[in-house]
Amino acid sequence: MAFSITFLLLSSHASVYNLSMSALVPLKPVDYVVIGHLTCDLTPQGSRLGGTAAYSALTAQALGLRVGIVTAFGGEVSLEMLDGIQVRNVTTGRSTTFENVYTPSGRIQYVHHVAPDLTLAHVPEIWQRAPIFHIGPIAQEAKTLVKDGHGGSILGLTPQGWLRAWDGSGRIHPVAWKEASVMLPKAGAVVICVDDVGGDEEQLEAMASATHVLAVTEGPSGSRLYWNGDLRRFRAPEREEVDATGAGDIFAAAFFWRLYATRDPWAAARFATHLASFSVMRRGLESIPTKEEIQTCLVEVL
Repeated sequence: MAFSITFLLLSSHASVYNLSMSALVPLKPVDYVVIGHLTCDLTPQGSRLGGTAAYSALTAQALGLRVGIVTAFGGEVSLEMLDGIQVRNVTTGRSTTFENVYTPSGRIQYVHHVAPDLTLAHVPEIWQRAPIFHIGPIAQEAKTLVKDGHGGSILGLTPQGWLRAWDGSGRIHPVAWKEASVMLPKAGAVVICVDDVGGDEEQLEAMASATHVLAVTEGPSGSRLYWNGDLRRFRAPEREEVDATGAGDIFAAAFFWRLYATRDPWAAARFATHLASFSVMRRGLESIPTKEEIQTCLVEVL
């Protein structure tokens, strides 16, 4: 099946341009580019936009950055919430589609469709040396983008999508990240949730030894950071949790931004932990940080 590439210029009404027309609407430079599938999430309240790319991009925008998304998306749900963010899209008939089923024994996650892979050929040249280059897979995409030579950029990874696979029914289960030993040394910083590895401390220790900076989010407990042979823990303020979806992606964008701004991983982890804690009090993409929350966290960290 052939896929075309389109450029979406998002305003109050999204406009879609074929690649051959993109010269008429030139791409602008960005400070933060995130590569990963935008998703169609099936919920009891209906379909909604999701994916690391959406949560991290909107957080970076809230932090004042110029943001670009490279994705593969079918358009089942509106991208209106991404107003002001440039999106380079590999068009496909259907988006990567997730559904969570909650049972007495816990959550079961299904993927009903997977969009095409993302490669460097899909990333506009003007974005390839963005100061913050975030690869955020959710369904085994974008592995070939992890490479040396990102210039002065921070190459940030959130590898949760490389730690999951699915059976014939679409039911998701954890898998080993076979390429970890090759990819981790190339990253400037990695953010992962302790649940992504099933709480496997040996696996986390191995990751920490293989990469420069590893931040591990731990839900309501906060986060921990491995850097330069040291480990520190950062406690999250207590919040009334409504929906924790996207909190890790918000943490990642905040962490990568603060790390780039300060070159201090400890300060970045403290800021990101505090900022992400606010997000659990709201649902879906409404959880993106407000200006007031960002300012509060900056003051607290200083």
